[in-house]
Amino acid sequence: QLQLVESGGDLVQPGGSLRLSCVGSGFTLDTYTIGWFHQVPGKEREGVSCIGSSHGMTYYADSVKGRFTVSRDNAKNTVYLQMNSLKPEDTGVYYCATGCSDYPGNIWGRGTQVTVSS
Repeated sequence: QLQLVESGGDLVQPGGSLRLSCVGSGFTLDTYTIGWFHQVPGKEREGVSCIGSSHGMTYYADSVKGRFTVSRDNAKNTVYLQMNSLKPEDTGVYYCATGCSDYPGNIWGRGTQVTVSS
């Protein structure tokens, strides 16, 4: 079983912060590029951020640059997405997956809901 499990989503006010976690089950994440994706009902899933297996290899969508930070804790088999200065448009389901942005892999989590109240 190869699984990713997201957690950390919550209801927050604009300007607030959350830290999402993506935990691997059945495999280790440290050799994979892991991406974070955002989806709003009725819209396509969009790549938000990703982190490579090598230190310092990161990607951020323009919409989140300066606000979100992706990181790894290999000892916990976890990838994090620190989300600061949250905006209402950040609302949606956040998924983690192998791969990055427009080139995701085939292993996906089931998502965690983030709601930023306006």
